[in-house]
Amino acid sequence: MMATSGNDCGVKDGAPAVNGAGPEASPSPKPLNRAPGRPGGFTFTPQPTIEDIRRLQAEFTDERDWNQFHQPRNLLLAMVGEVGEVSELFQWRGEVAEGLPGWSEAEREQLGQELSDVLIYLVELAEKCRVDLPQAVLRKMALNRLKYPASKVHGSAKKYTEYQD
Repeated sequence: MMATSGNDCGVKDGAPAVNGAGPEASPSPKPLNRAPGRPGGFTFTPQPTIEDIRRLQAEFTDERDWNQFHQPRNLLLAMVGEVGEVSELFQWRGEVAEGLPGWSEAEREQLGQELSDVLIYLVELAEKCRVDLPQAVLRKMALNRLKYPASKVHGSAKKYTEYQD
């Protein structure tokens, strides 16, 4: 497990806390339950931003003098370990429907913690590799739109190399 949960990740300069951590943190606002254009969709709350998460993790790491251990390779391996912990939560359940019906509140909380660990490591890895993650996502989505034109792939799970022009 990643050591970033708990009250060690405090709020400074009025910034939001990650996962509601920190002594000044108020209860997390409930996420909006409808995404525009997607019936039954889900949206994230607007705060914290990826930059907020990057800054909070950088402060957390600096306060503990852990940068010496947080090199790209180590962060990648730690993130893979956290992905394994997410996988354990789904192991032996068979297919799991969207919204996780039948999961207890404790199981959902555990999933949130493990997914948070993955995200925190991903953001820190991107920082160490000098990848502007939000911009990289925009570029990647543009490439995906070219590789998977909706008119050609609608309703199909084939890889882009399997489509005929």
